[in-house]
Amino acid sequence: MQFSNAAEVYTFLNGFINFERKHGQRNEYRLDRIRGLMERAGRPDRAIGCYHVAGSKGKGSTATMLAAVLLQRDGPIGLFTSPHLLHFTERIAIDGQAVSEAILLPAAVEMTECLTSTNPQDYALVDCPTFFELLTLLAFLCFRLAGCRQAVIEVGLGGRLDTTNIIAPVACLLTAIELEHTEILGHTIELIAAEKAGIIKSGVPVFSSAQKEAAVQVFRATALVKGAAWHCLDDEVTIDDRRIDRSGSHALLRFRDQPAGDNSLTVSVGLIGDVQLRNAALVSLVARHFGYTPSQIQAGLLAAKLRARFEIIPGDPTVILDGAHTVDSVAACRDQLVRLFPEGCCLLFGCAIDKPAAAMAAVFGSEIKRLFVTKPGPFKESDPAAIAQAFERHGFAVQLVVDTAEAIRQAAAAARKSHLPLLVCGSFYLCAEVAAELTG
Repeated sequence: MQFSNAAEVYTFLNGFINFERKHGQRNEYRLDRIRGLMERAGRPDRAIGCYHVAGSKGKGSTATMLAAVLLQRDGPIGLFTSPHLLHFTERIAIDGQAVSEAILLPAAVEMTECLTSTNPQDYALVDCPTFFELLTLLAFLCFRLAGCRQAVIEVGLGGRLDTTNIIAPVACLLTAIELEHTEILGHTIELIAAEKAGIIKSGVPVFSSAQKEAAVQVFRATALVKGAAWHCLDDEVTIDDRRIDRSGSHALLRFRDQPAGDNSLTVSVGLIGDVQLRNAALVSLVARHFGYTPSQIQAGLLAAKLRARFEIIPGDPTVILDGAHTVDSVAACRDQLVRLFPEGCCLLFGCAIDKPAAAMAAVFGSEIKRLFVTKPGPFKESDPAAIAQAFERHGFAVQLVVDTAEAIRQAAAAARKSHLPLLVCGSFYLCAEVAAELTG
């Protein structure tokens, strides 16, 4: 099978079941299919050193920062993340750039050669590979063709049964845990943490961000059982002299394992927010463990770029894209908005039907001067009328515009007329719709 361009590859992948559109049942997440595919491909995942990143929030930012730091000493460096904003090739990055068709197309041919059939209808349901399984295989084939020495791999969902959990990592990173995907991962922090802890491997060092105590207990106990060295950010690093502005986030990191005078590192990262400083601190802790120099860490953090994480796009109006879709991440988004845009904003909000719309609505306050609610595009099922009602119950005057493109036009016009920024949040897919409108 041959492909002429990246769009044809994406169309082929989307012919297989995609749990990003609609989550499967818990028993549909399994590792035997991806193991079989990797075996037929010659285990490309074992040809490079992998850093595995799991968590509820911040794993994409952390993975991106870590890959940028690794690139300061070694290359090529692979990076596998999800979701994408505009083009699926963003998910497979090499040296900080979306994979080129020169690498992607021959890798896609290799991918199809690992399949017993390229027609999804030829498989029994339980044996049919999924979109994400094929995408994971494709990423590692791309990394092998590009000659990547190392790669940073972001978990797709959970950890224990995630498709990426067939790798043999050199380190495991755990970002902040919160209640998310509860219908699959469990309804308590302990249960969700147990799923995330599934990436911890025997003898492989574990690095955890600041966590709720319930999550810490699960992670520490799992690391002990597996004989994995446990490193917790709160125990090993302090973050001082924080400064956040519209250009990014800045701080002084102090490492407690070093004598005074040799224990600090000034860092700046082009991503905005306190949470990004915590992510940067976690990456710095990992990088120091593996012998990266202060200048390499500083340069990598400064070079890291990732869209739709309180991304400020100047223009008329100024647009802020933030894919926040949990209560904690929306609260962090609001904190940055109030800090950096005290005049307030117009808000364009949309989220998938499985997100806590009512709880997210409760986060916002008087900083919202105009509010538009819409669907987050066609990719995810949504109930914008219910979302609008949730905001109205908290005292907001809501303009419900179900058509996403029309909502974008109306919200942008209102922000322009009011001389206010337009904040877009609730869904990465809604951010993608706005980003496409801005660039189209």
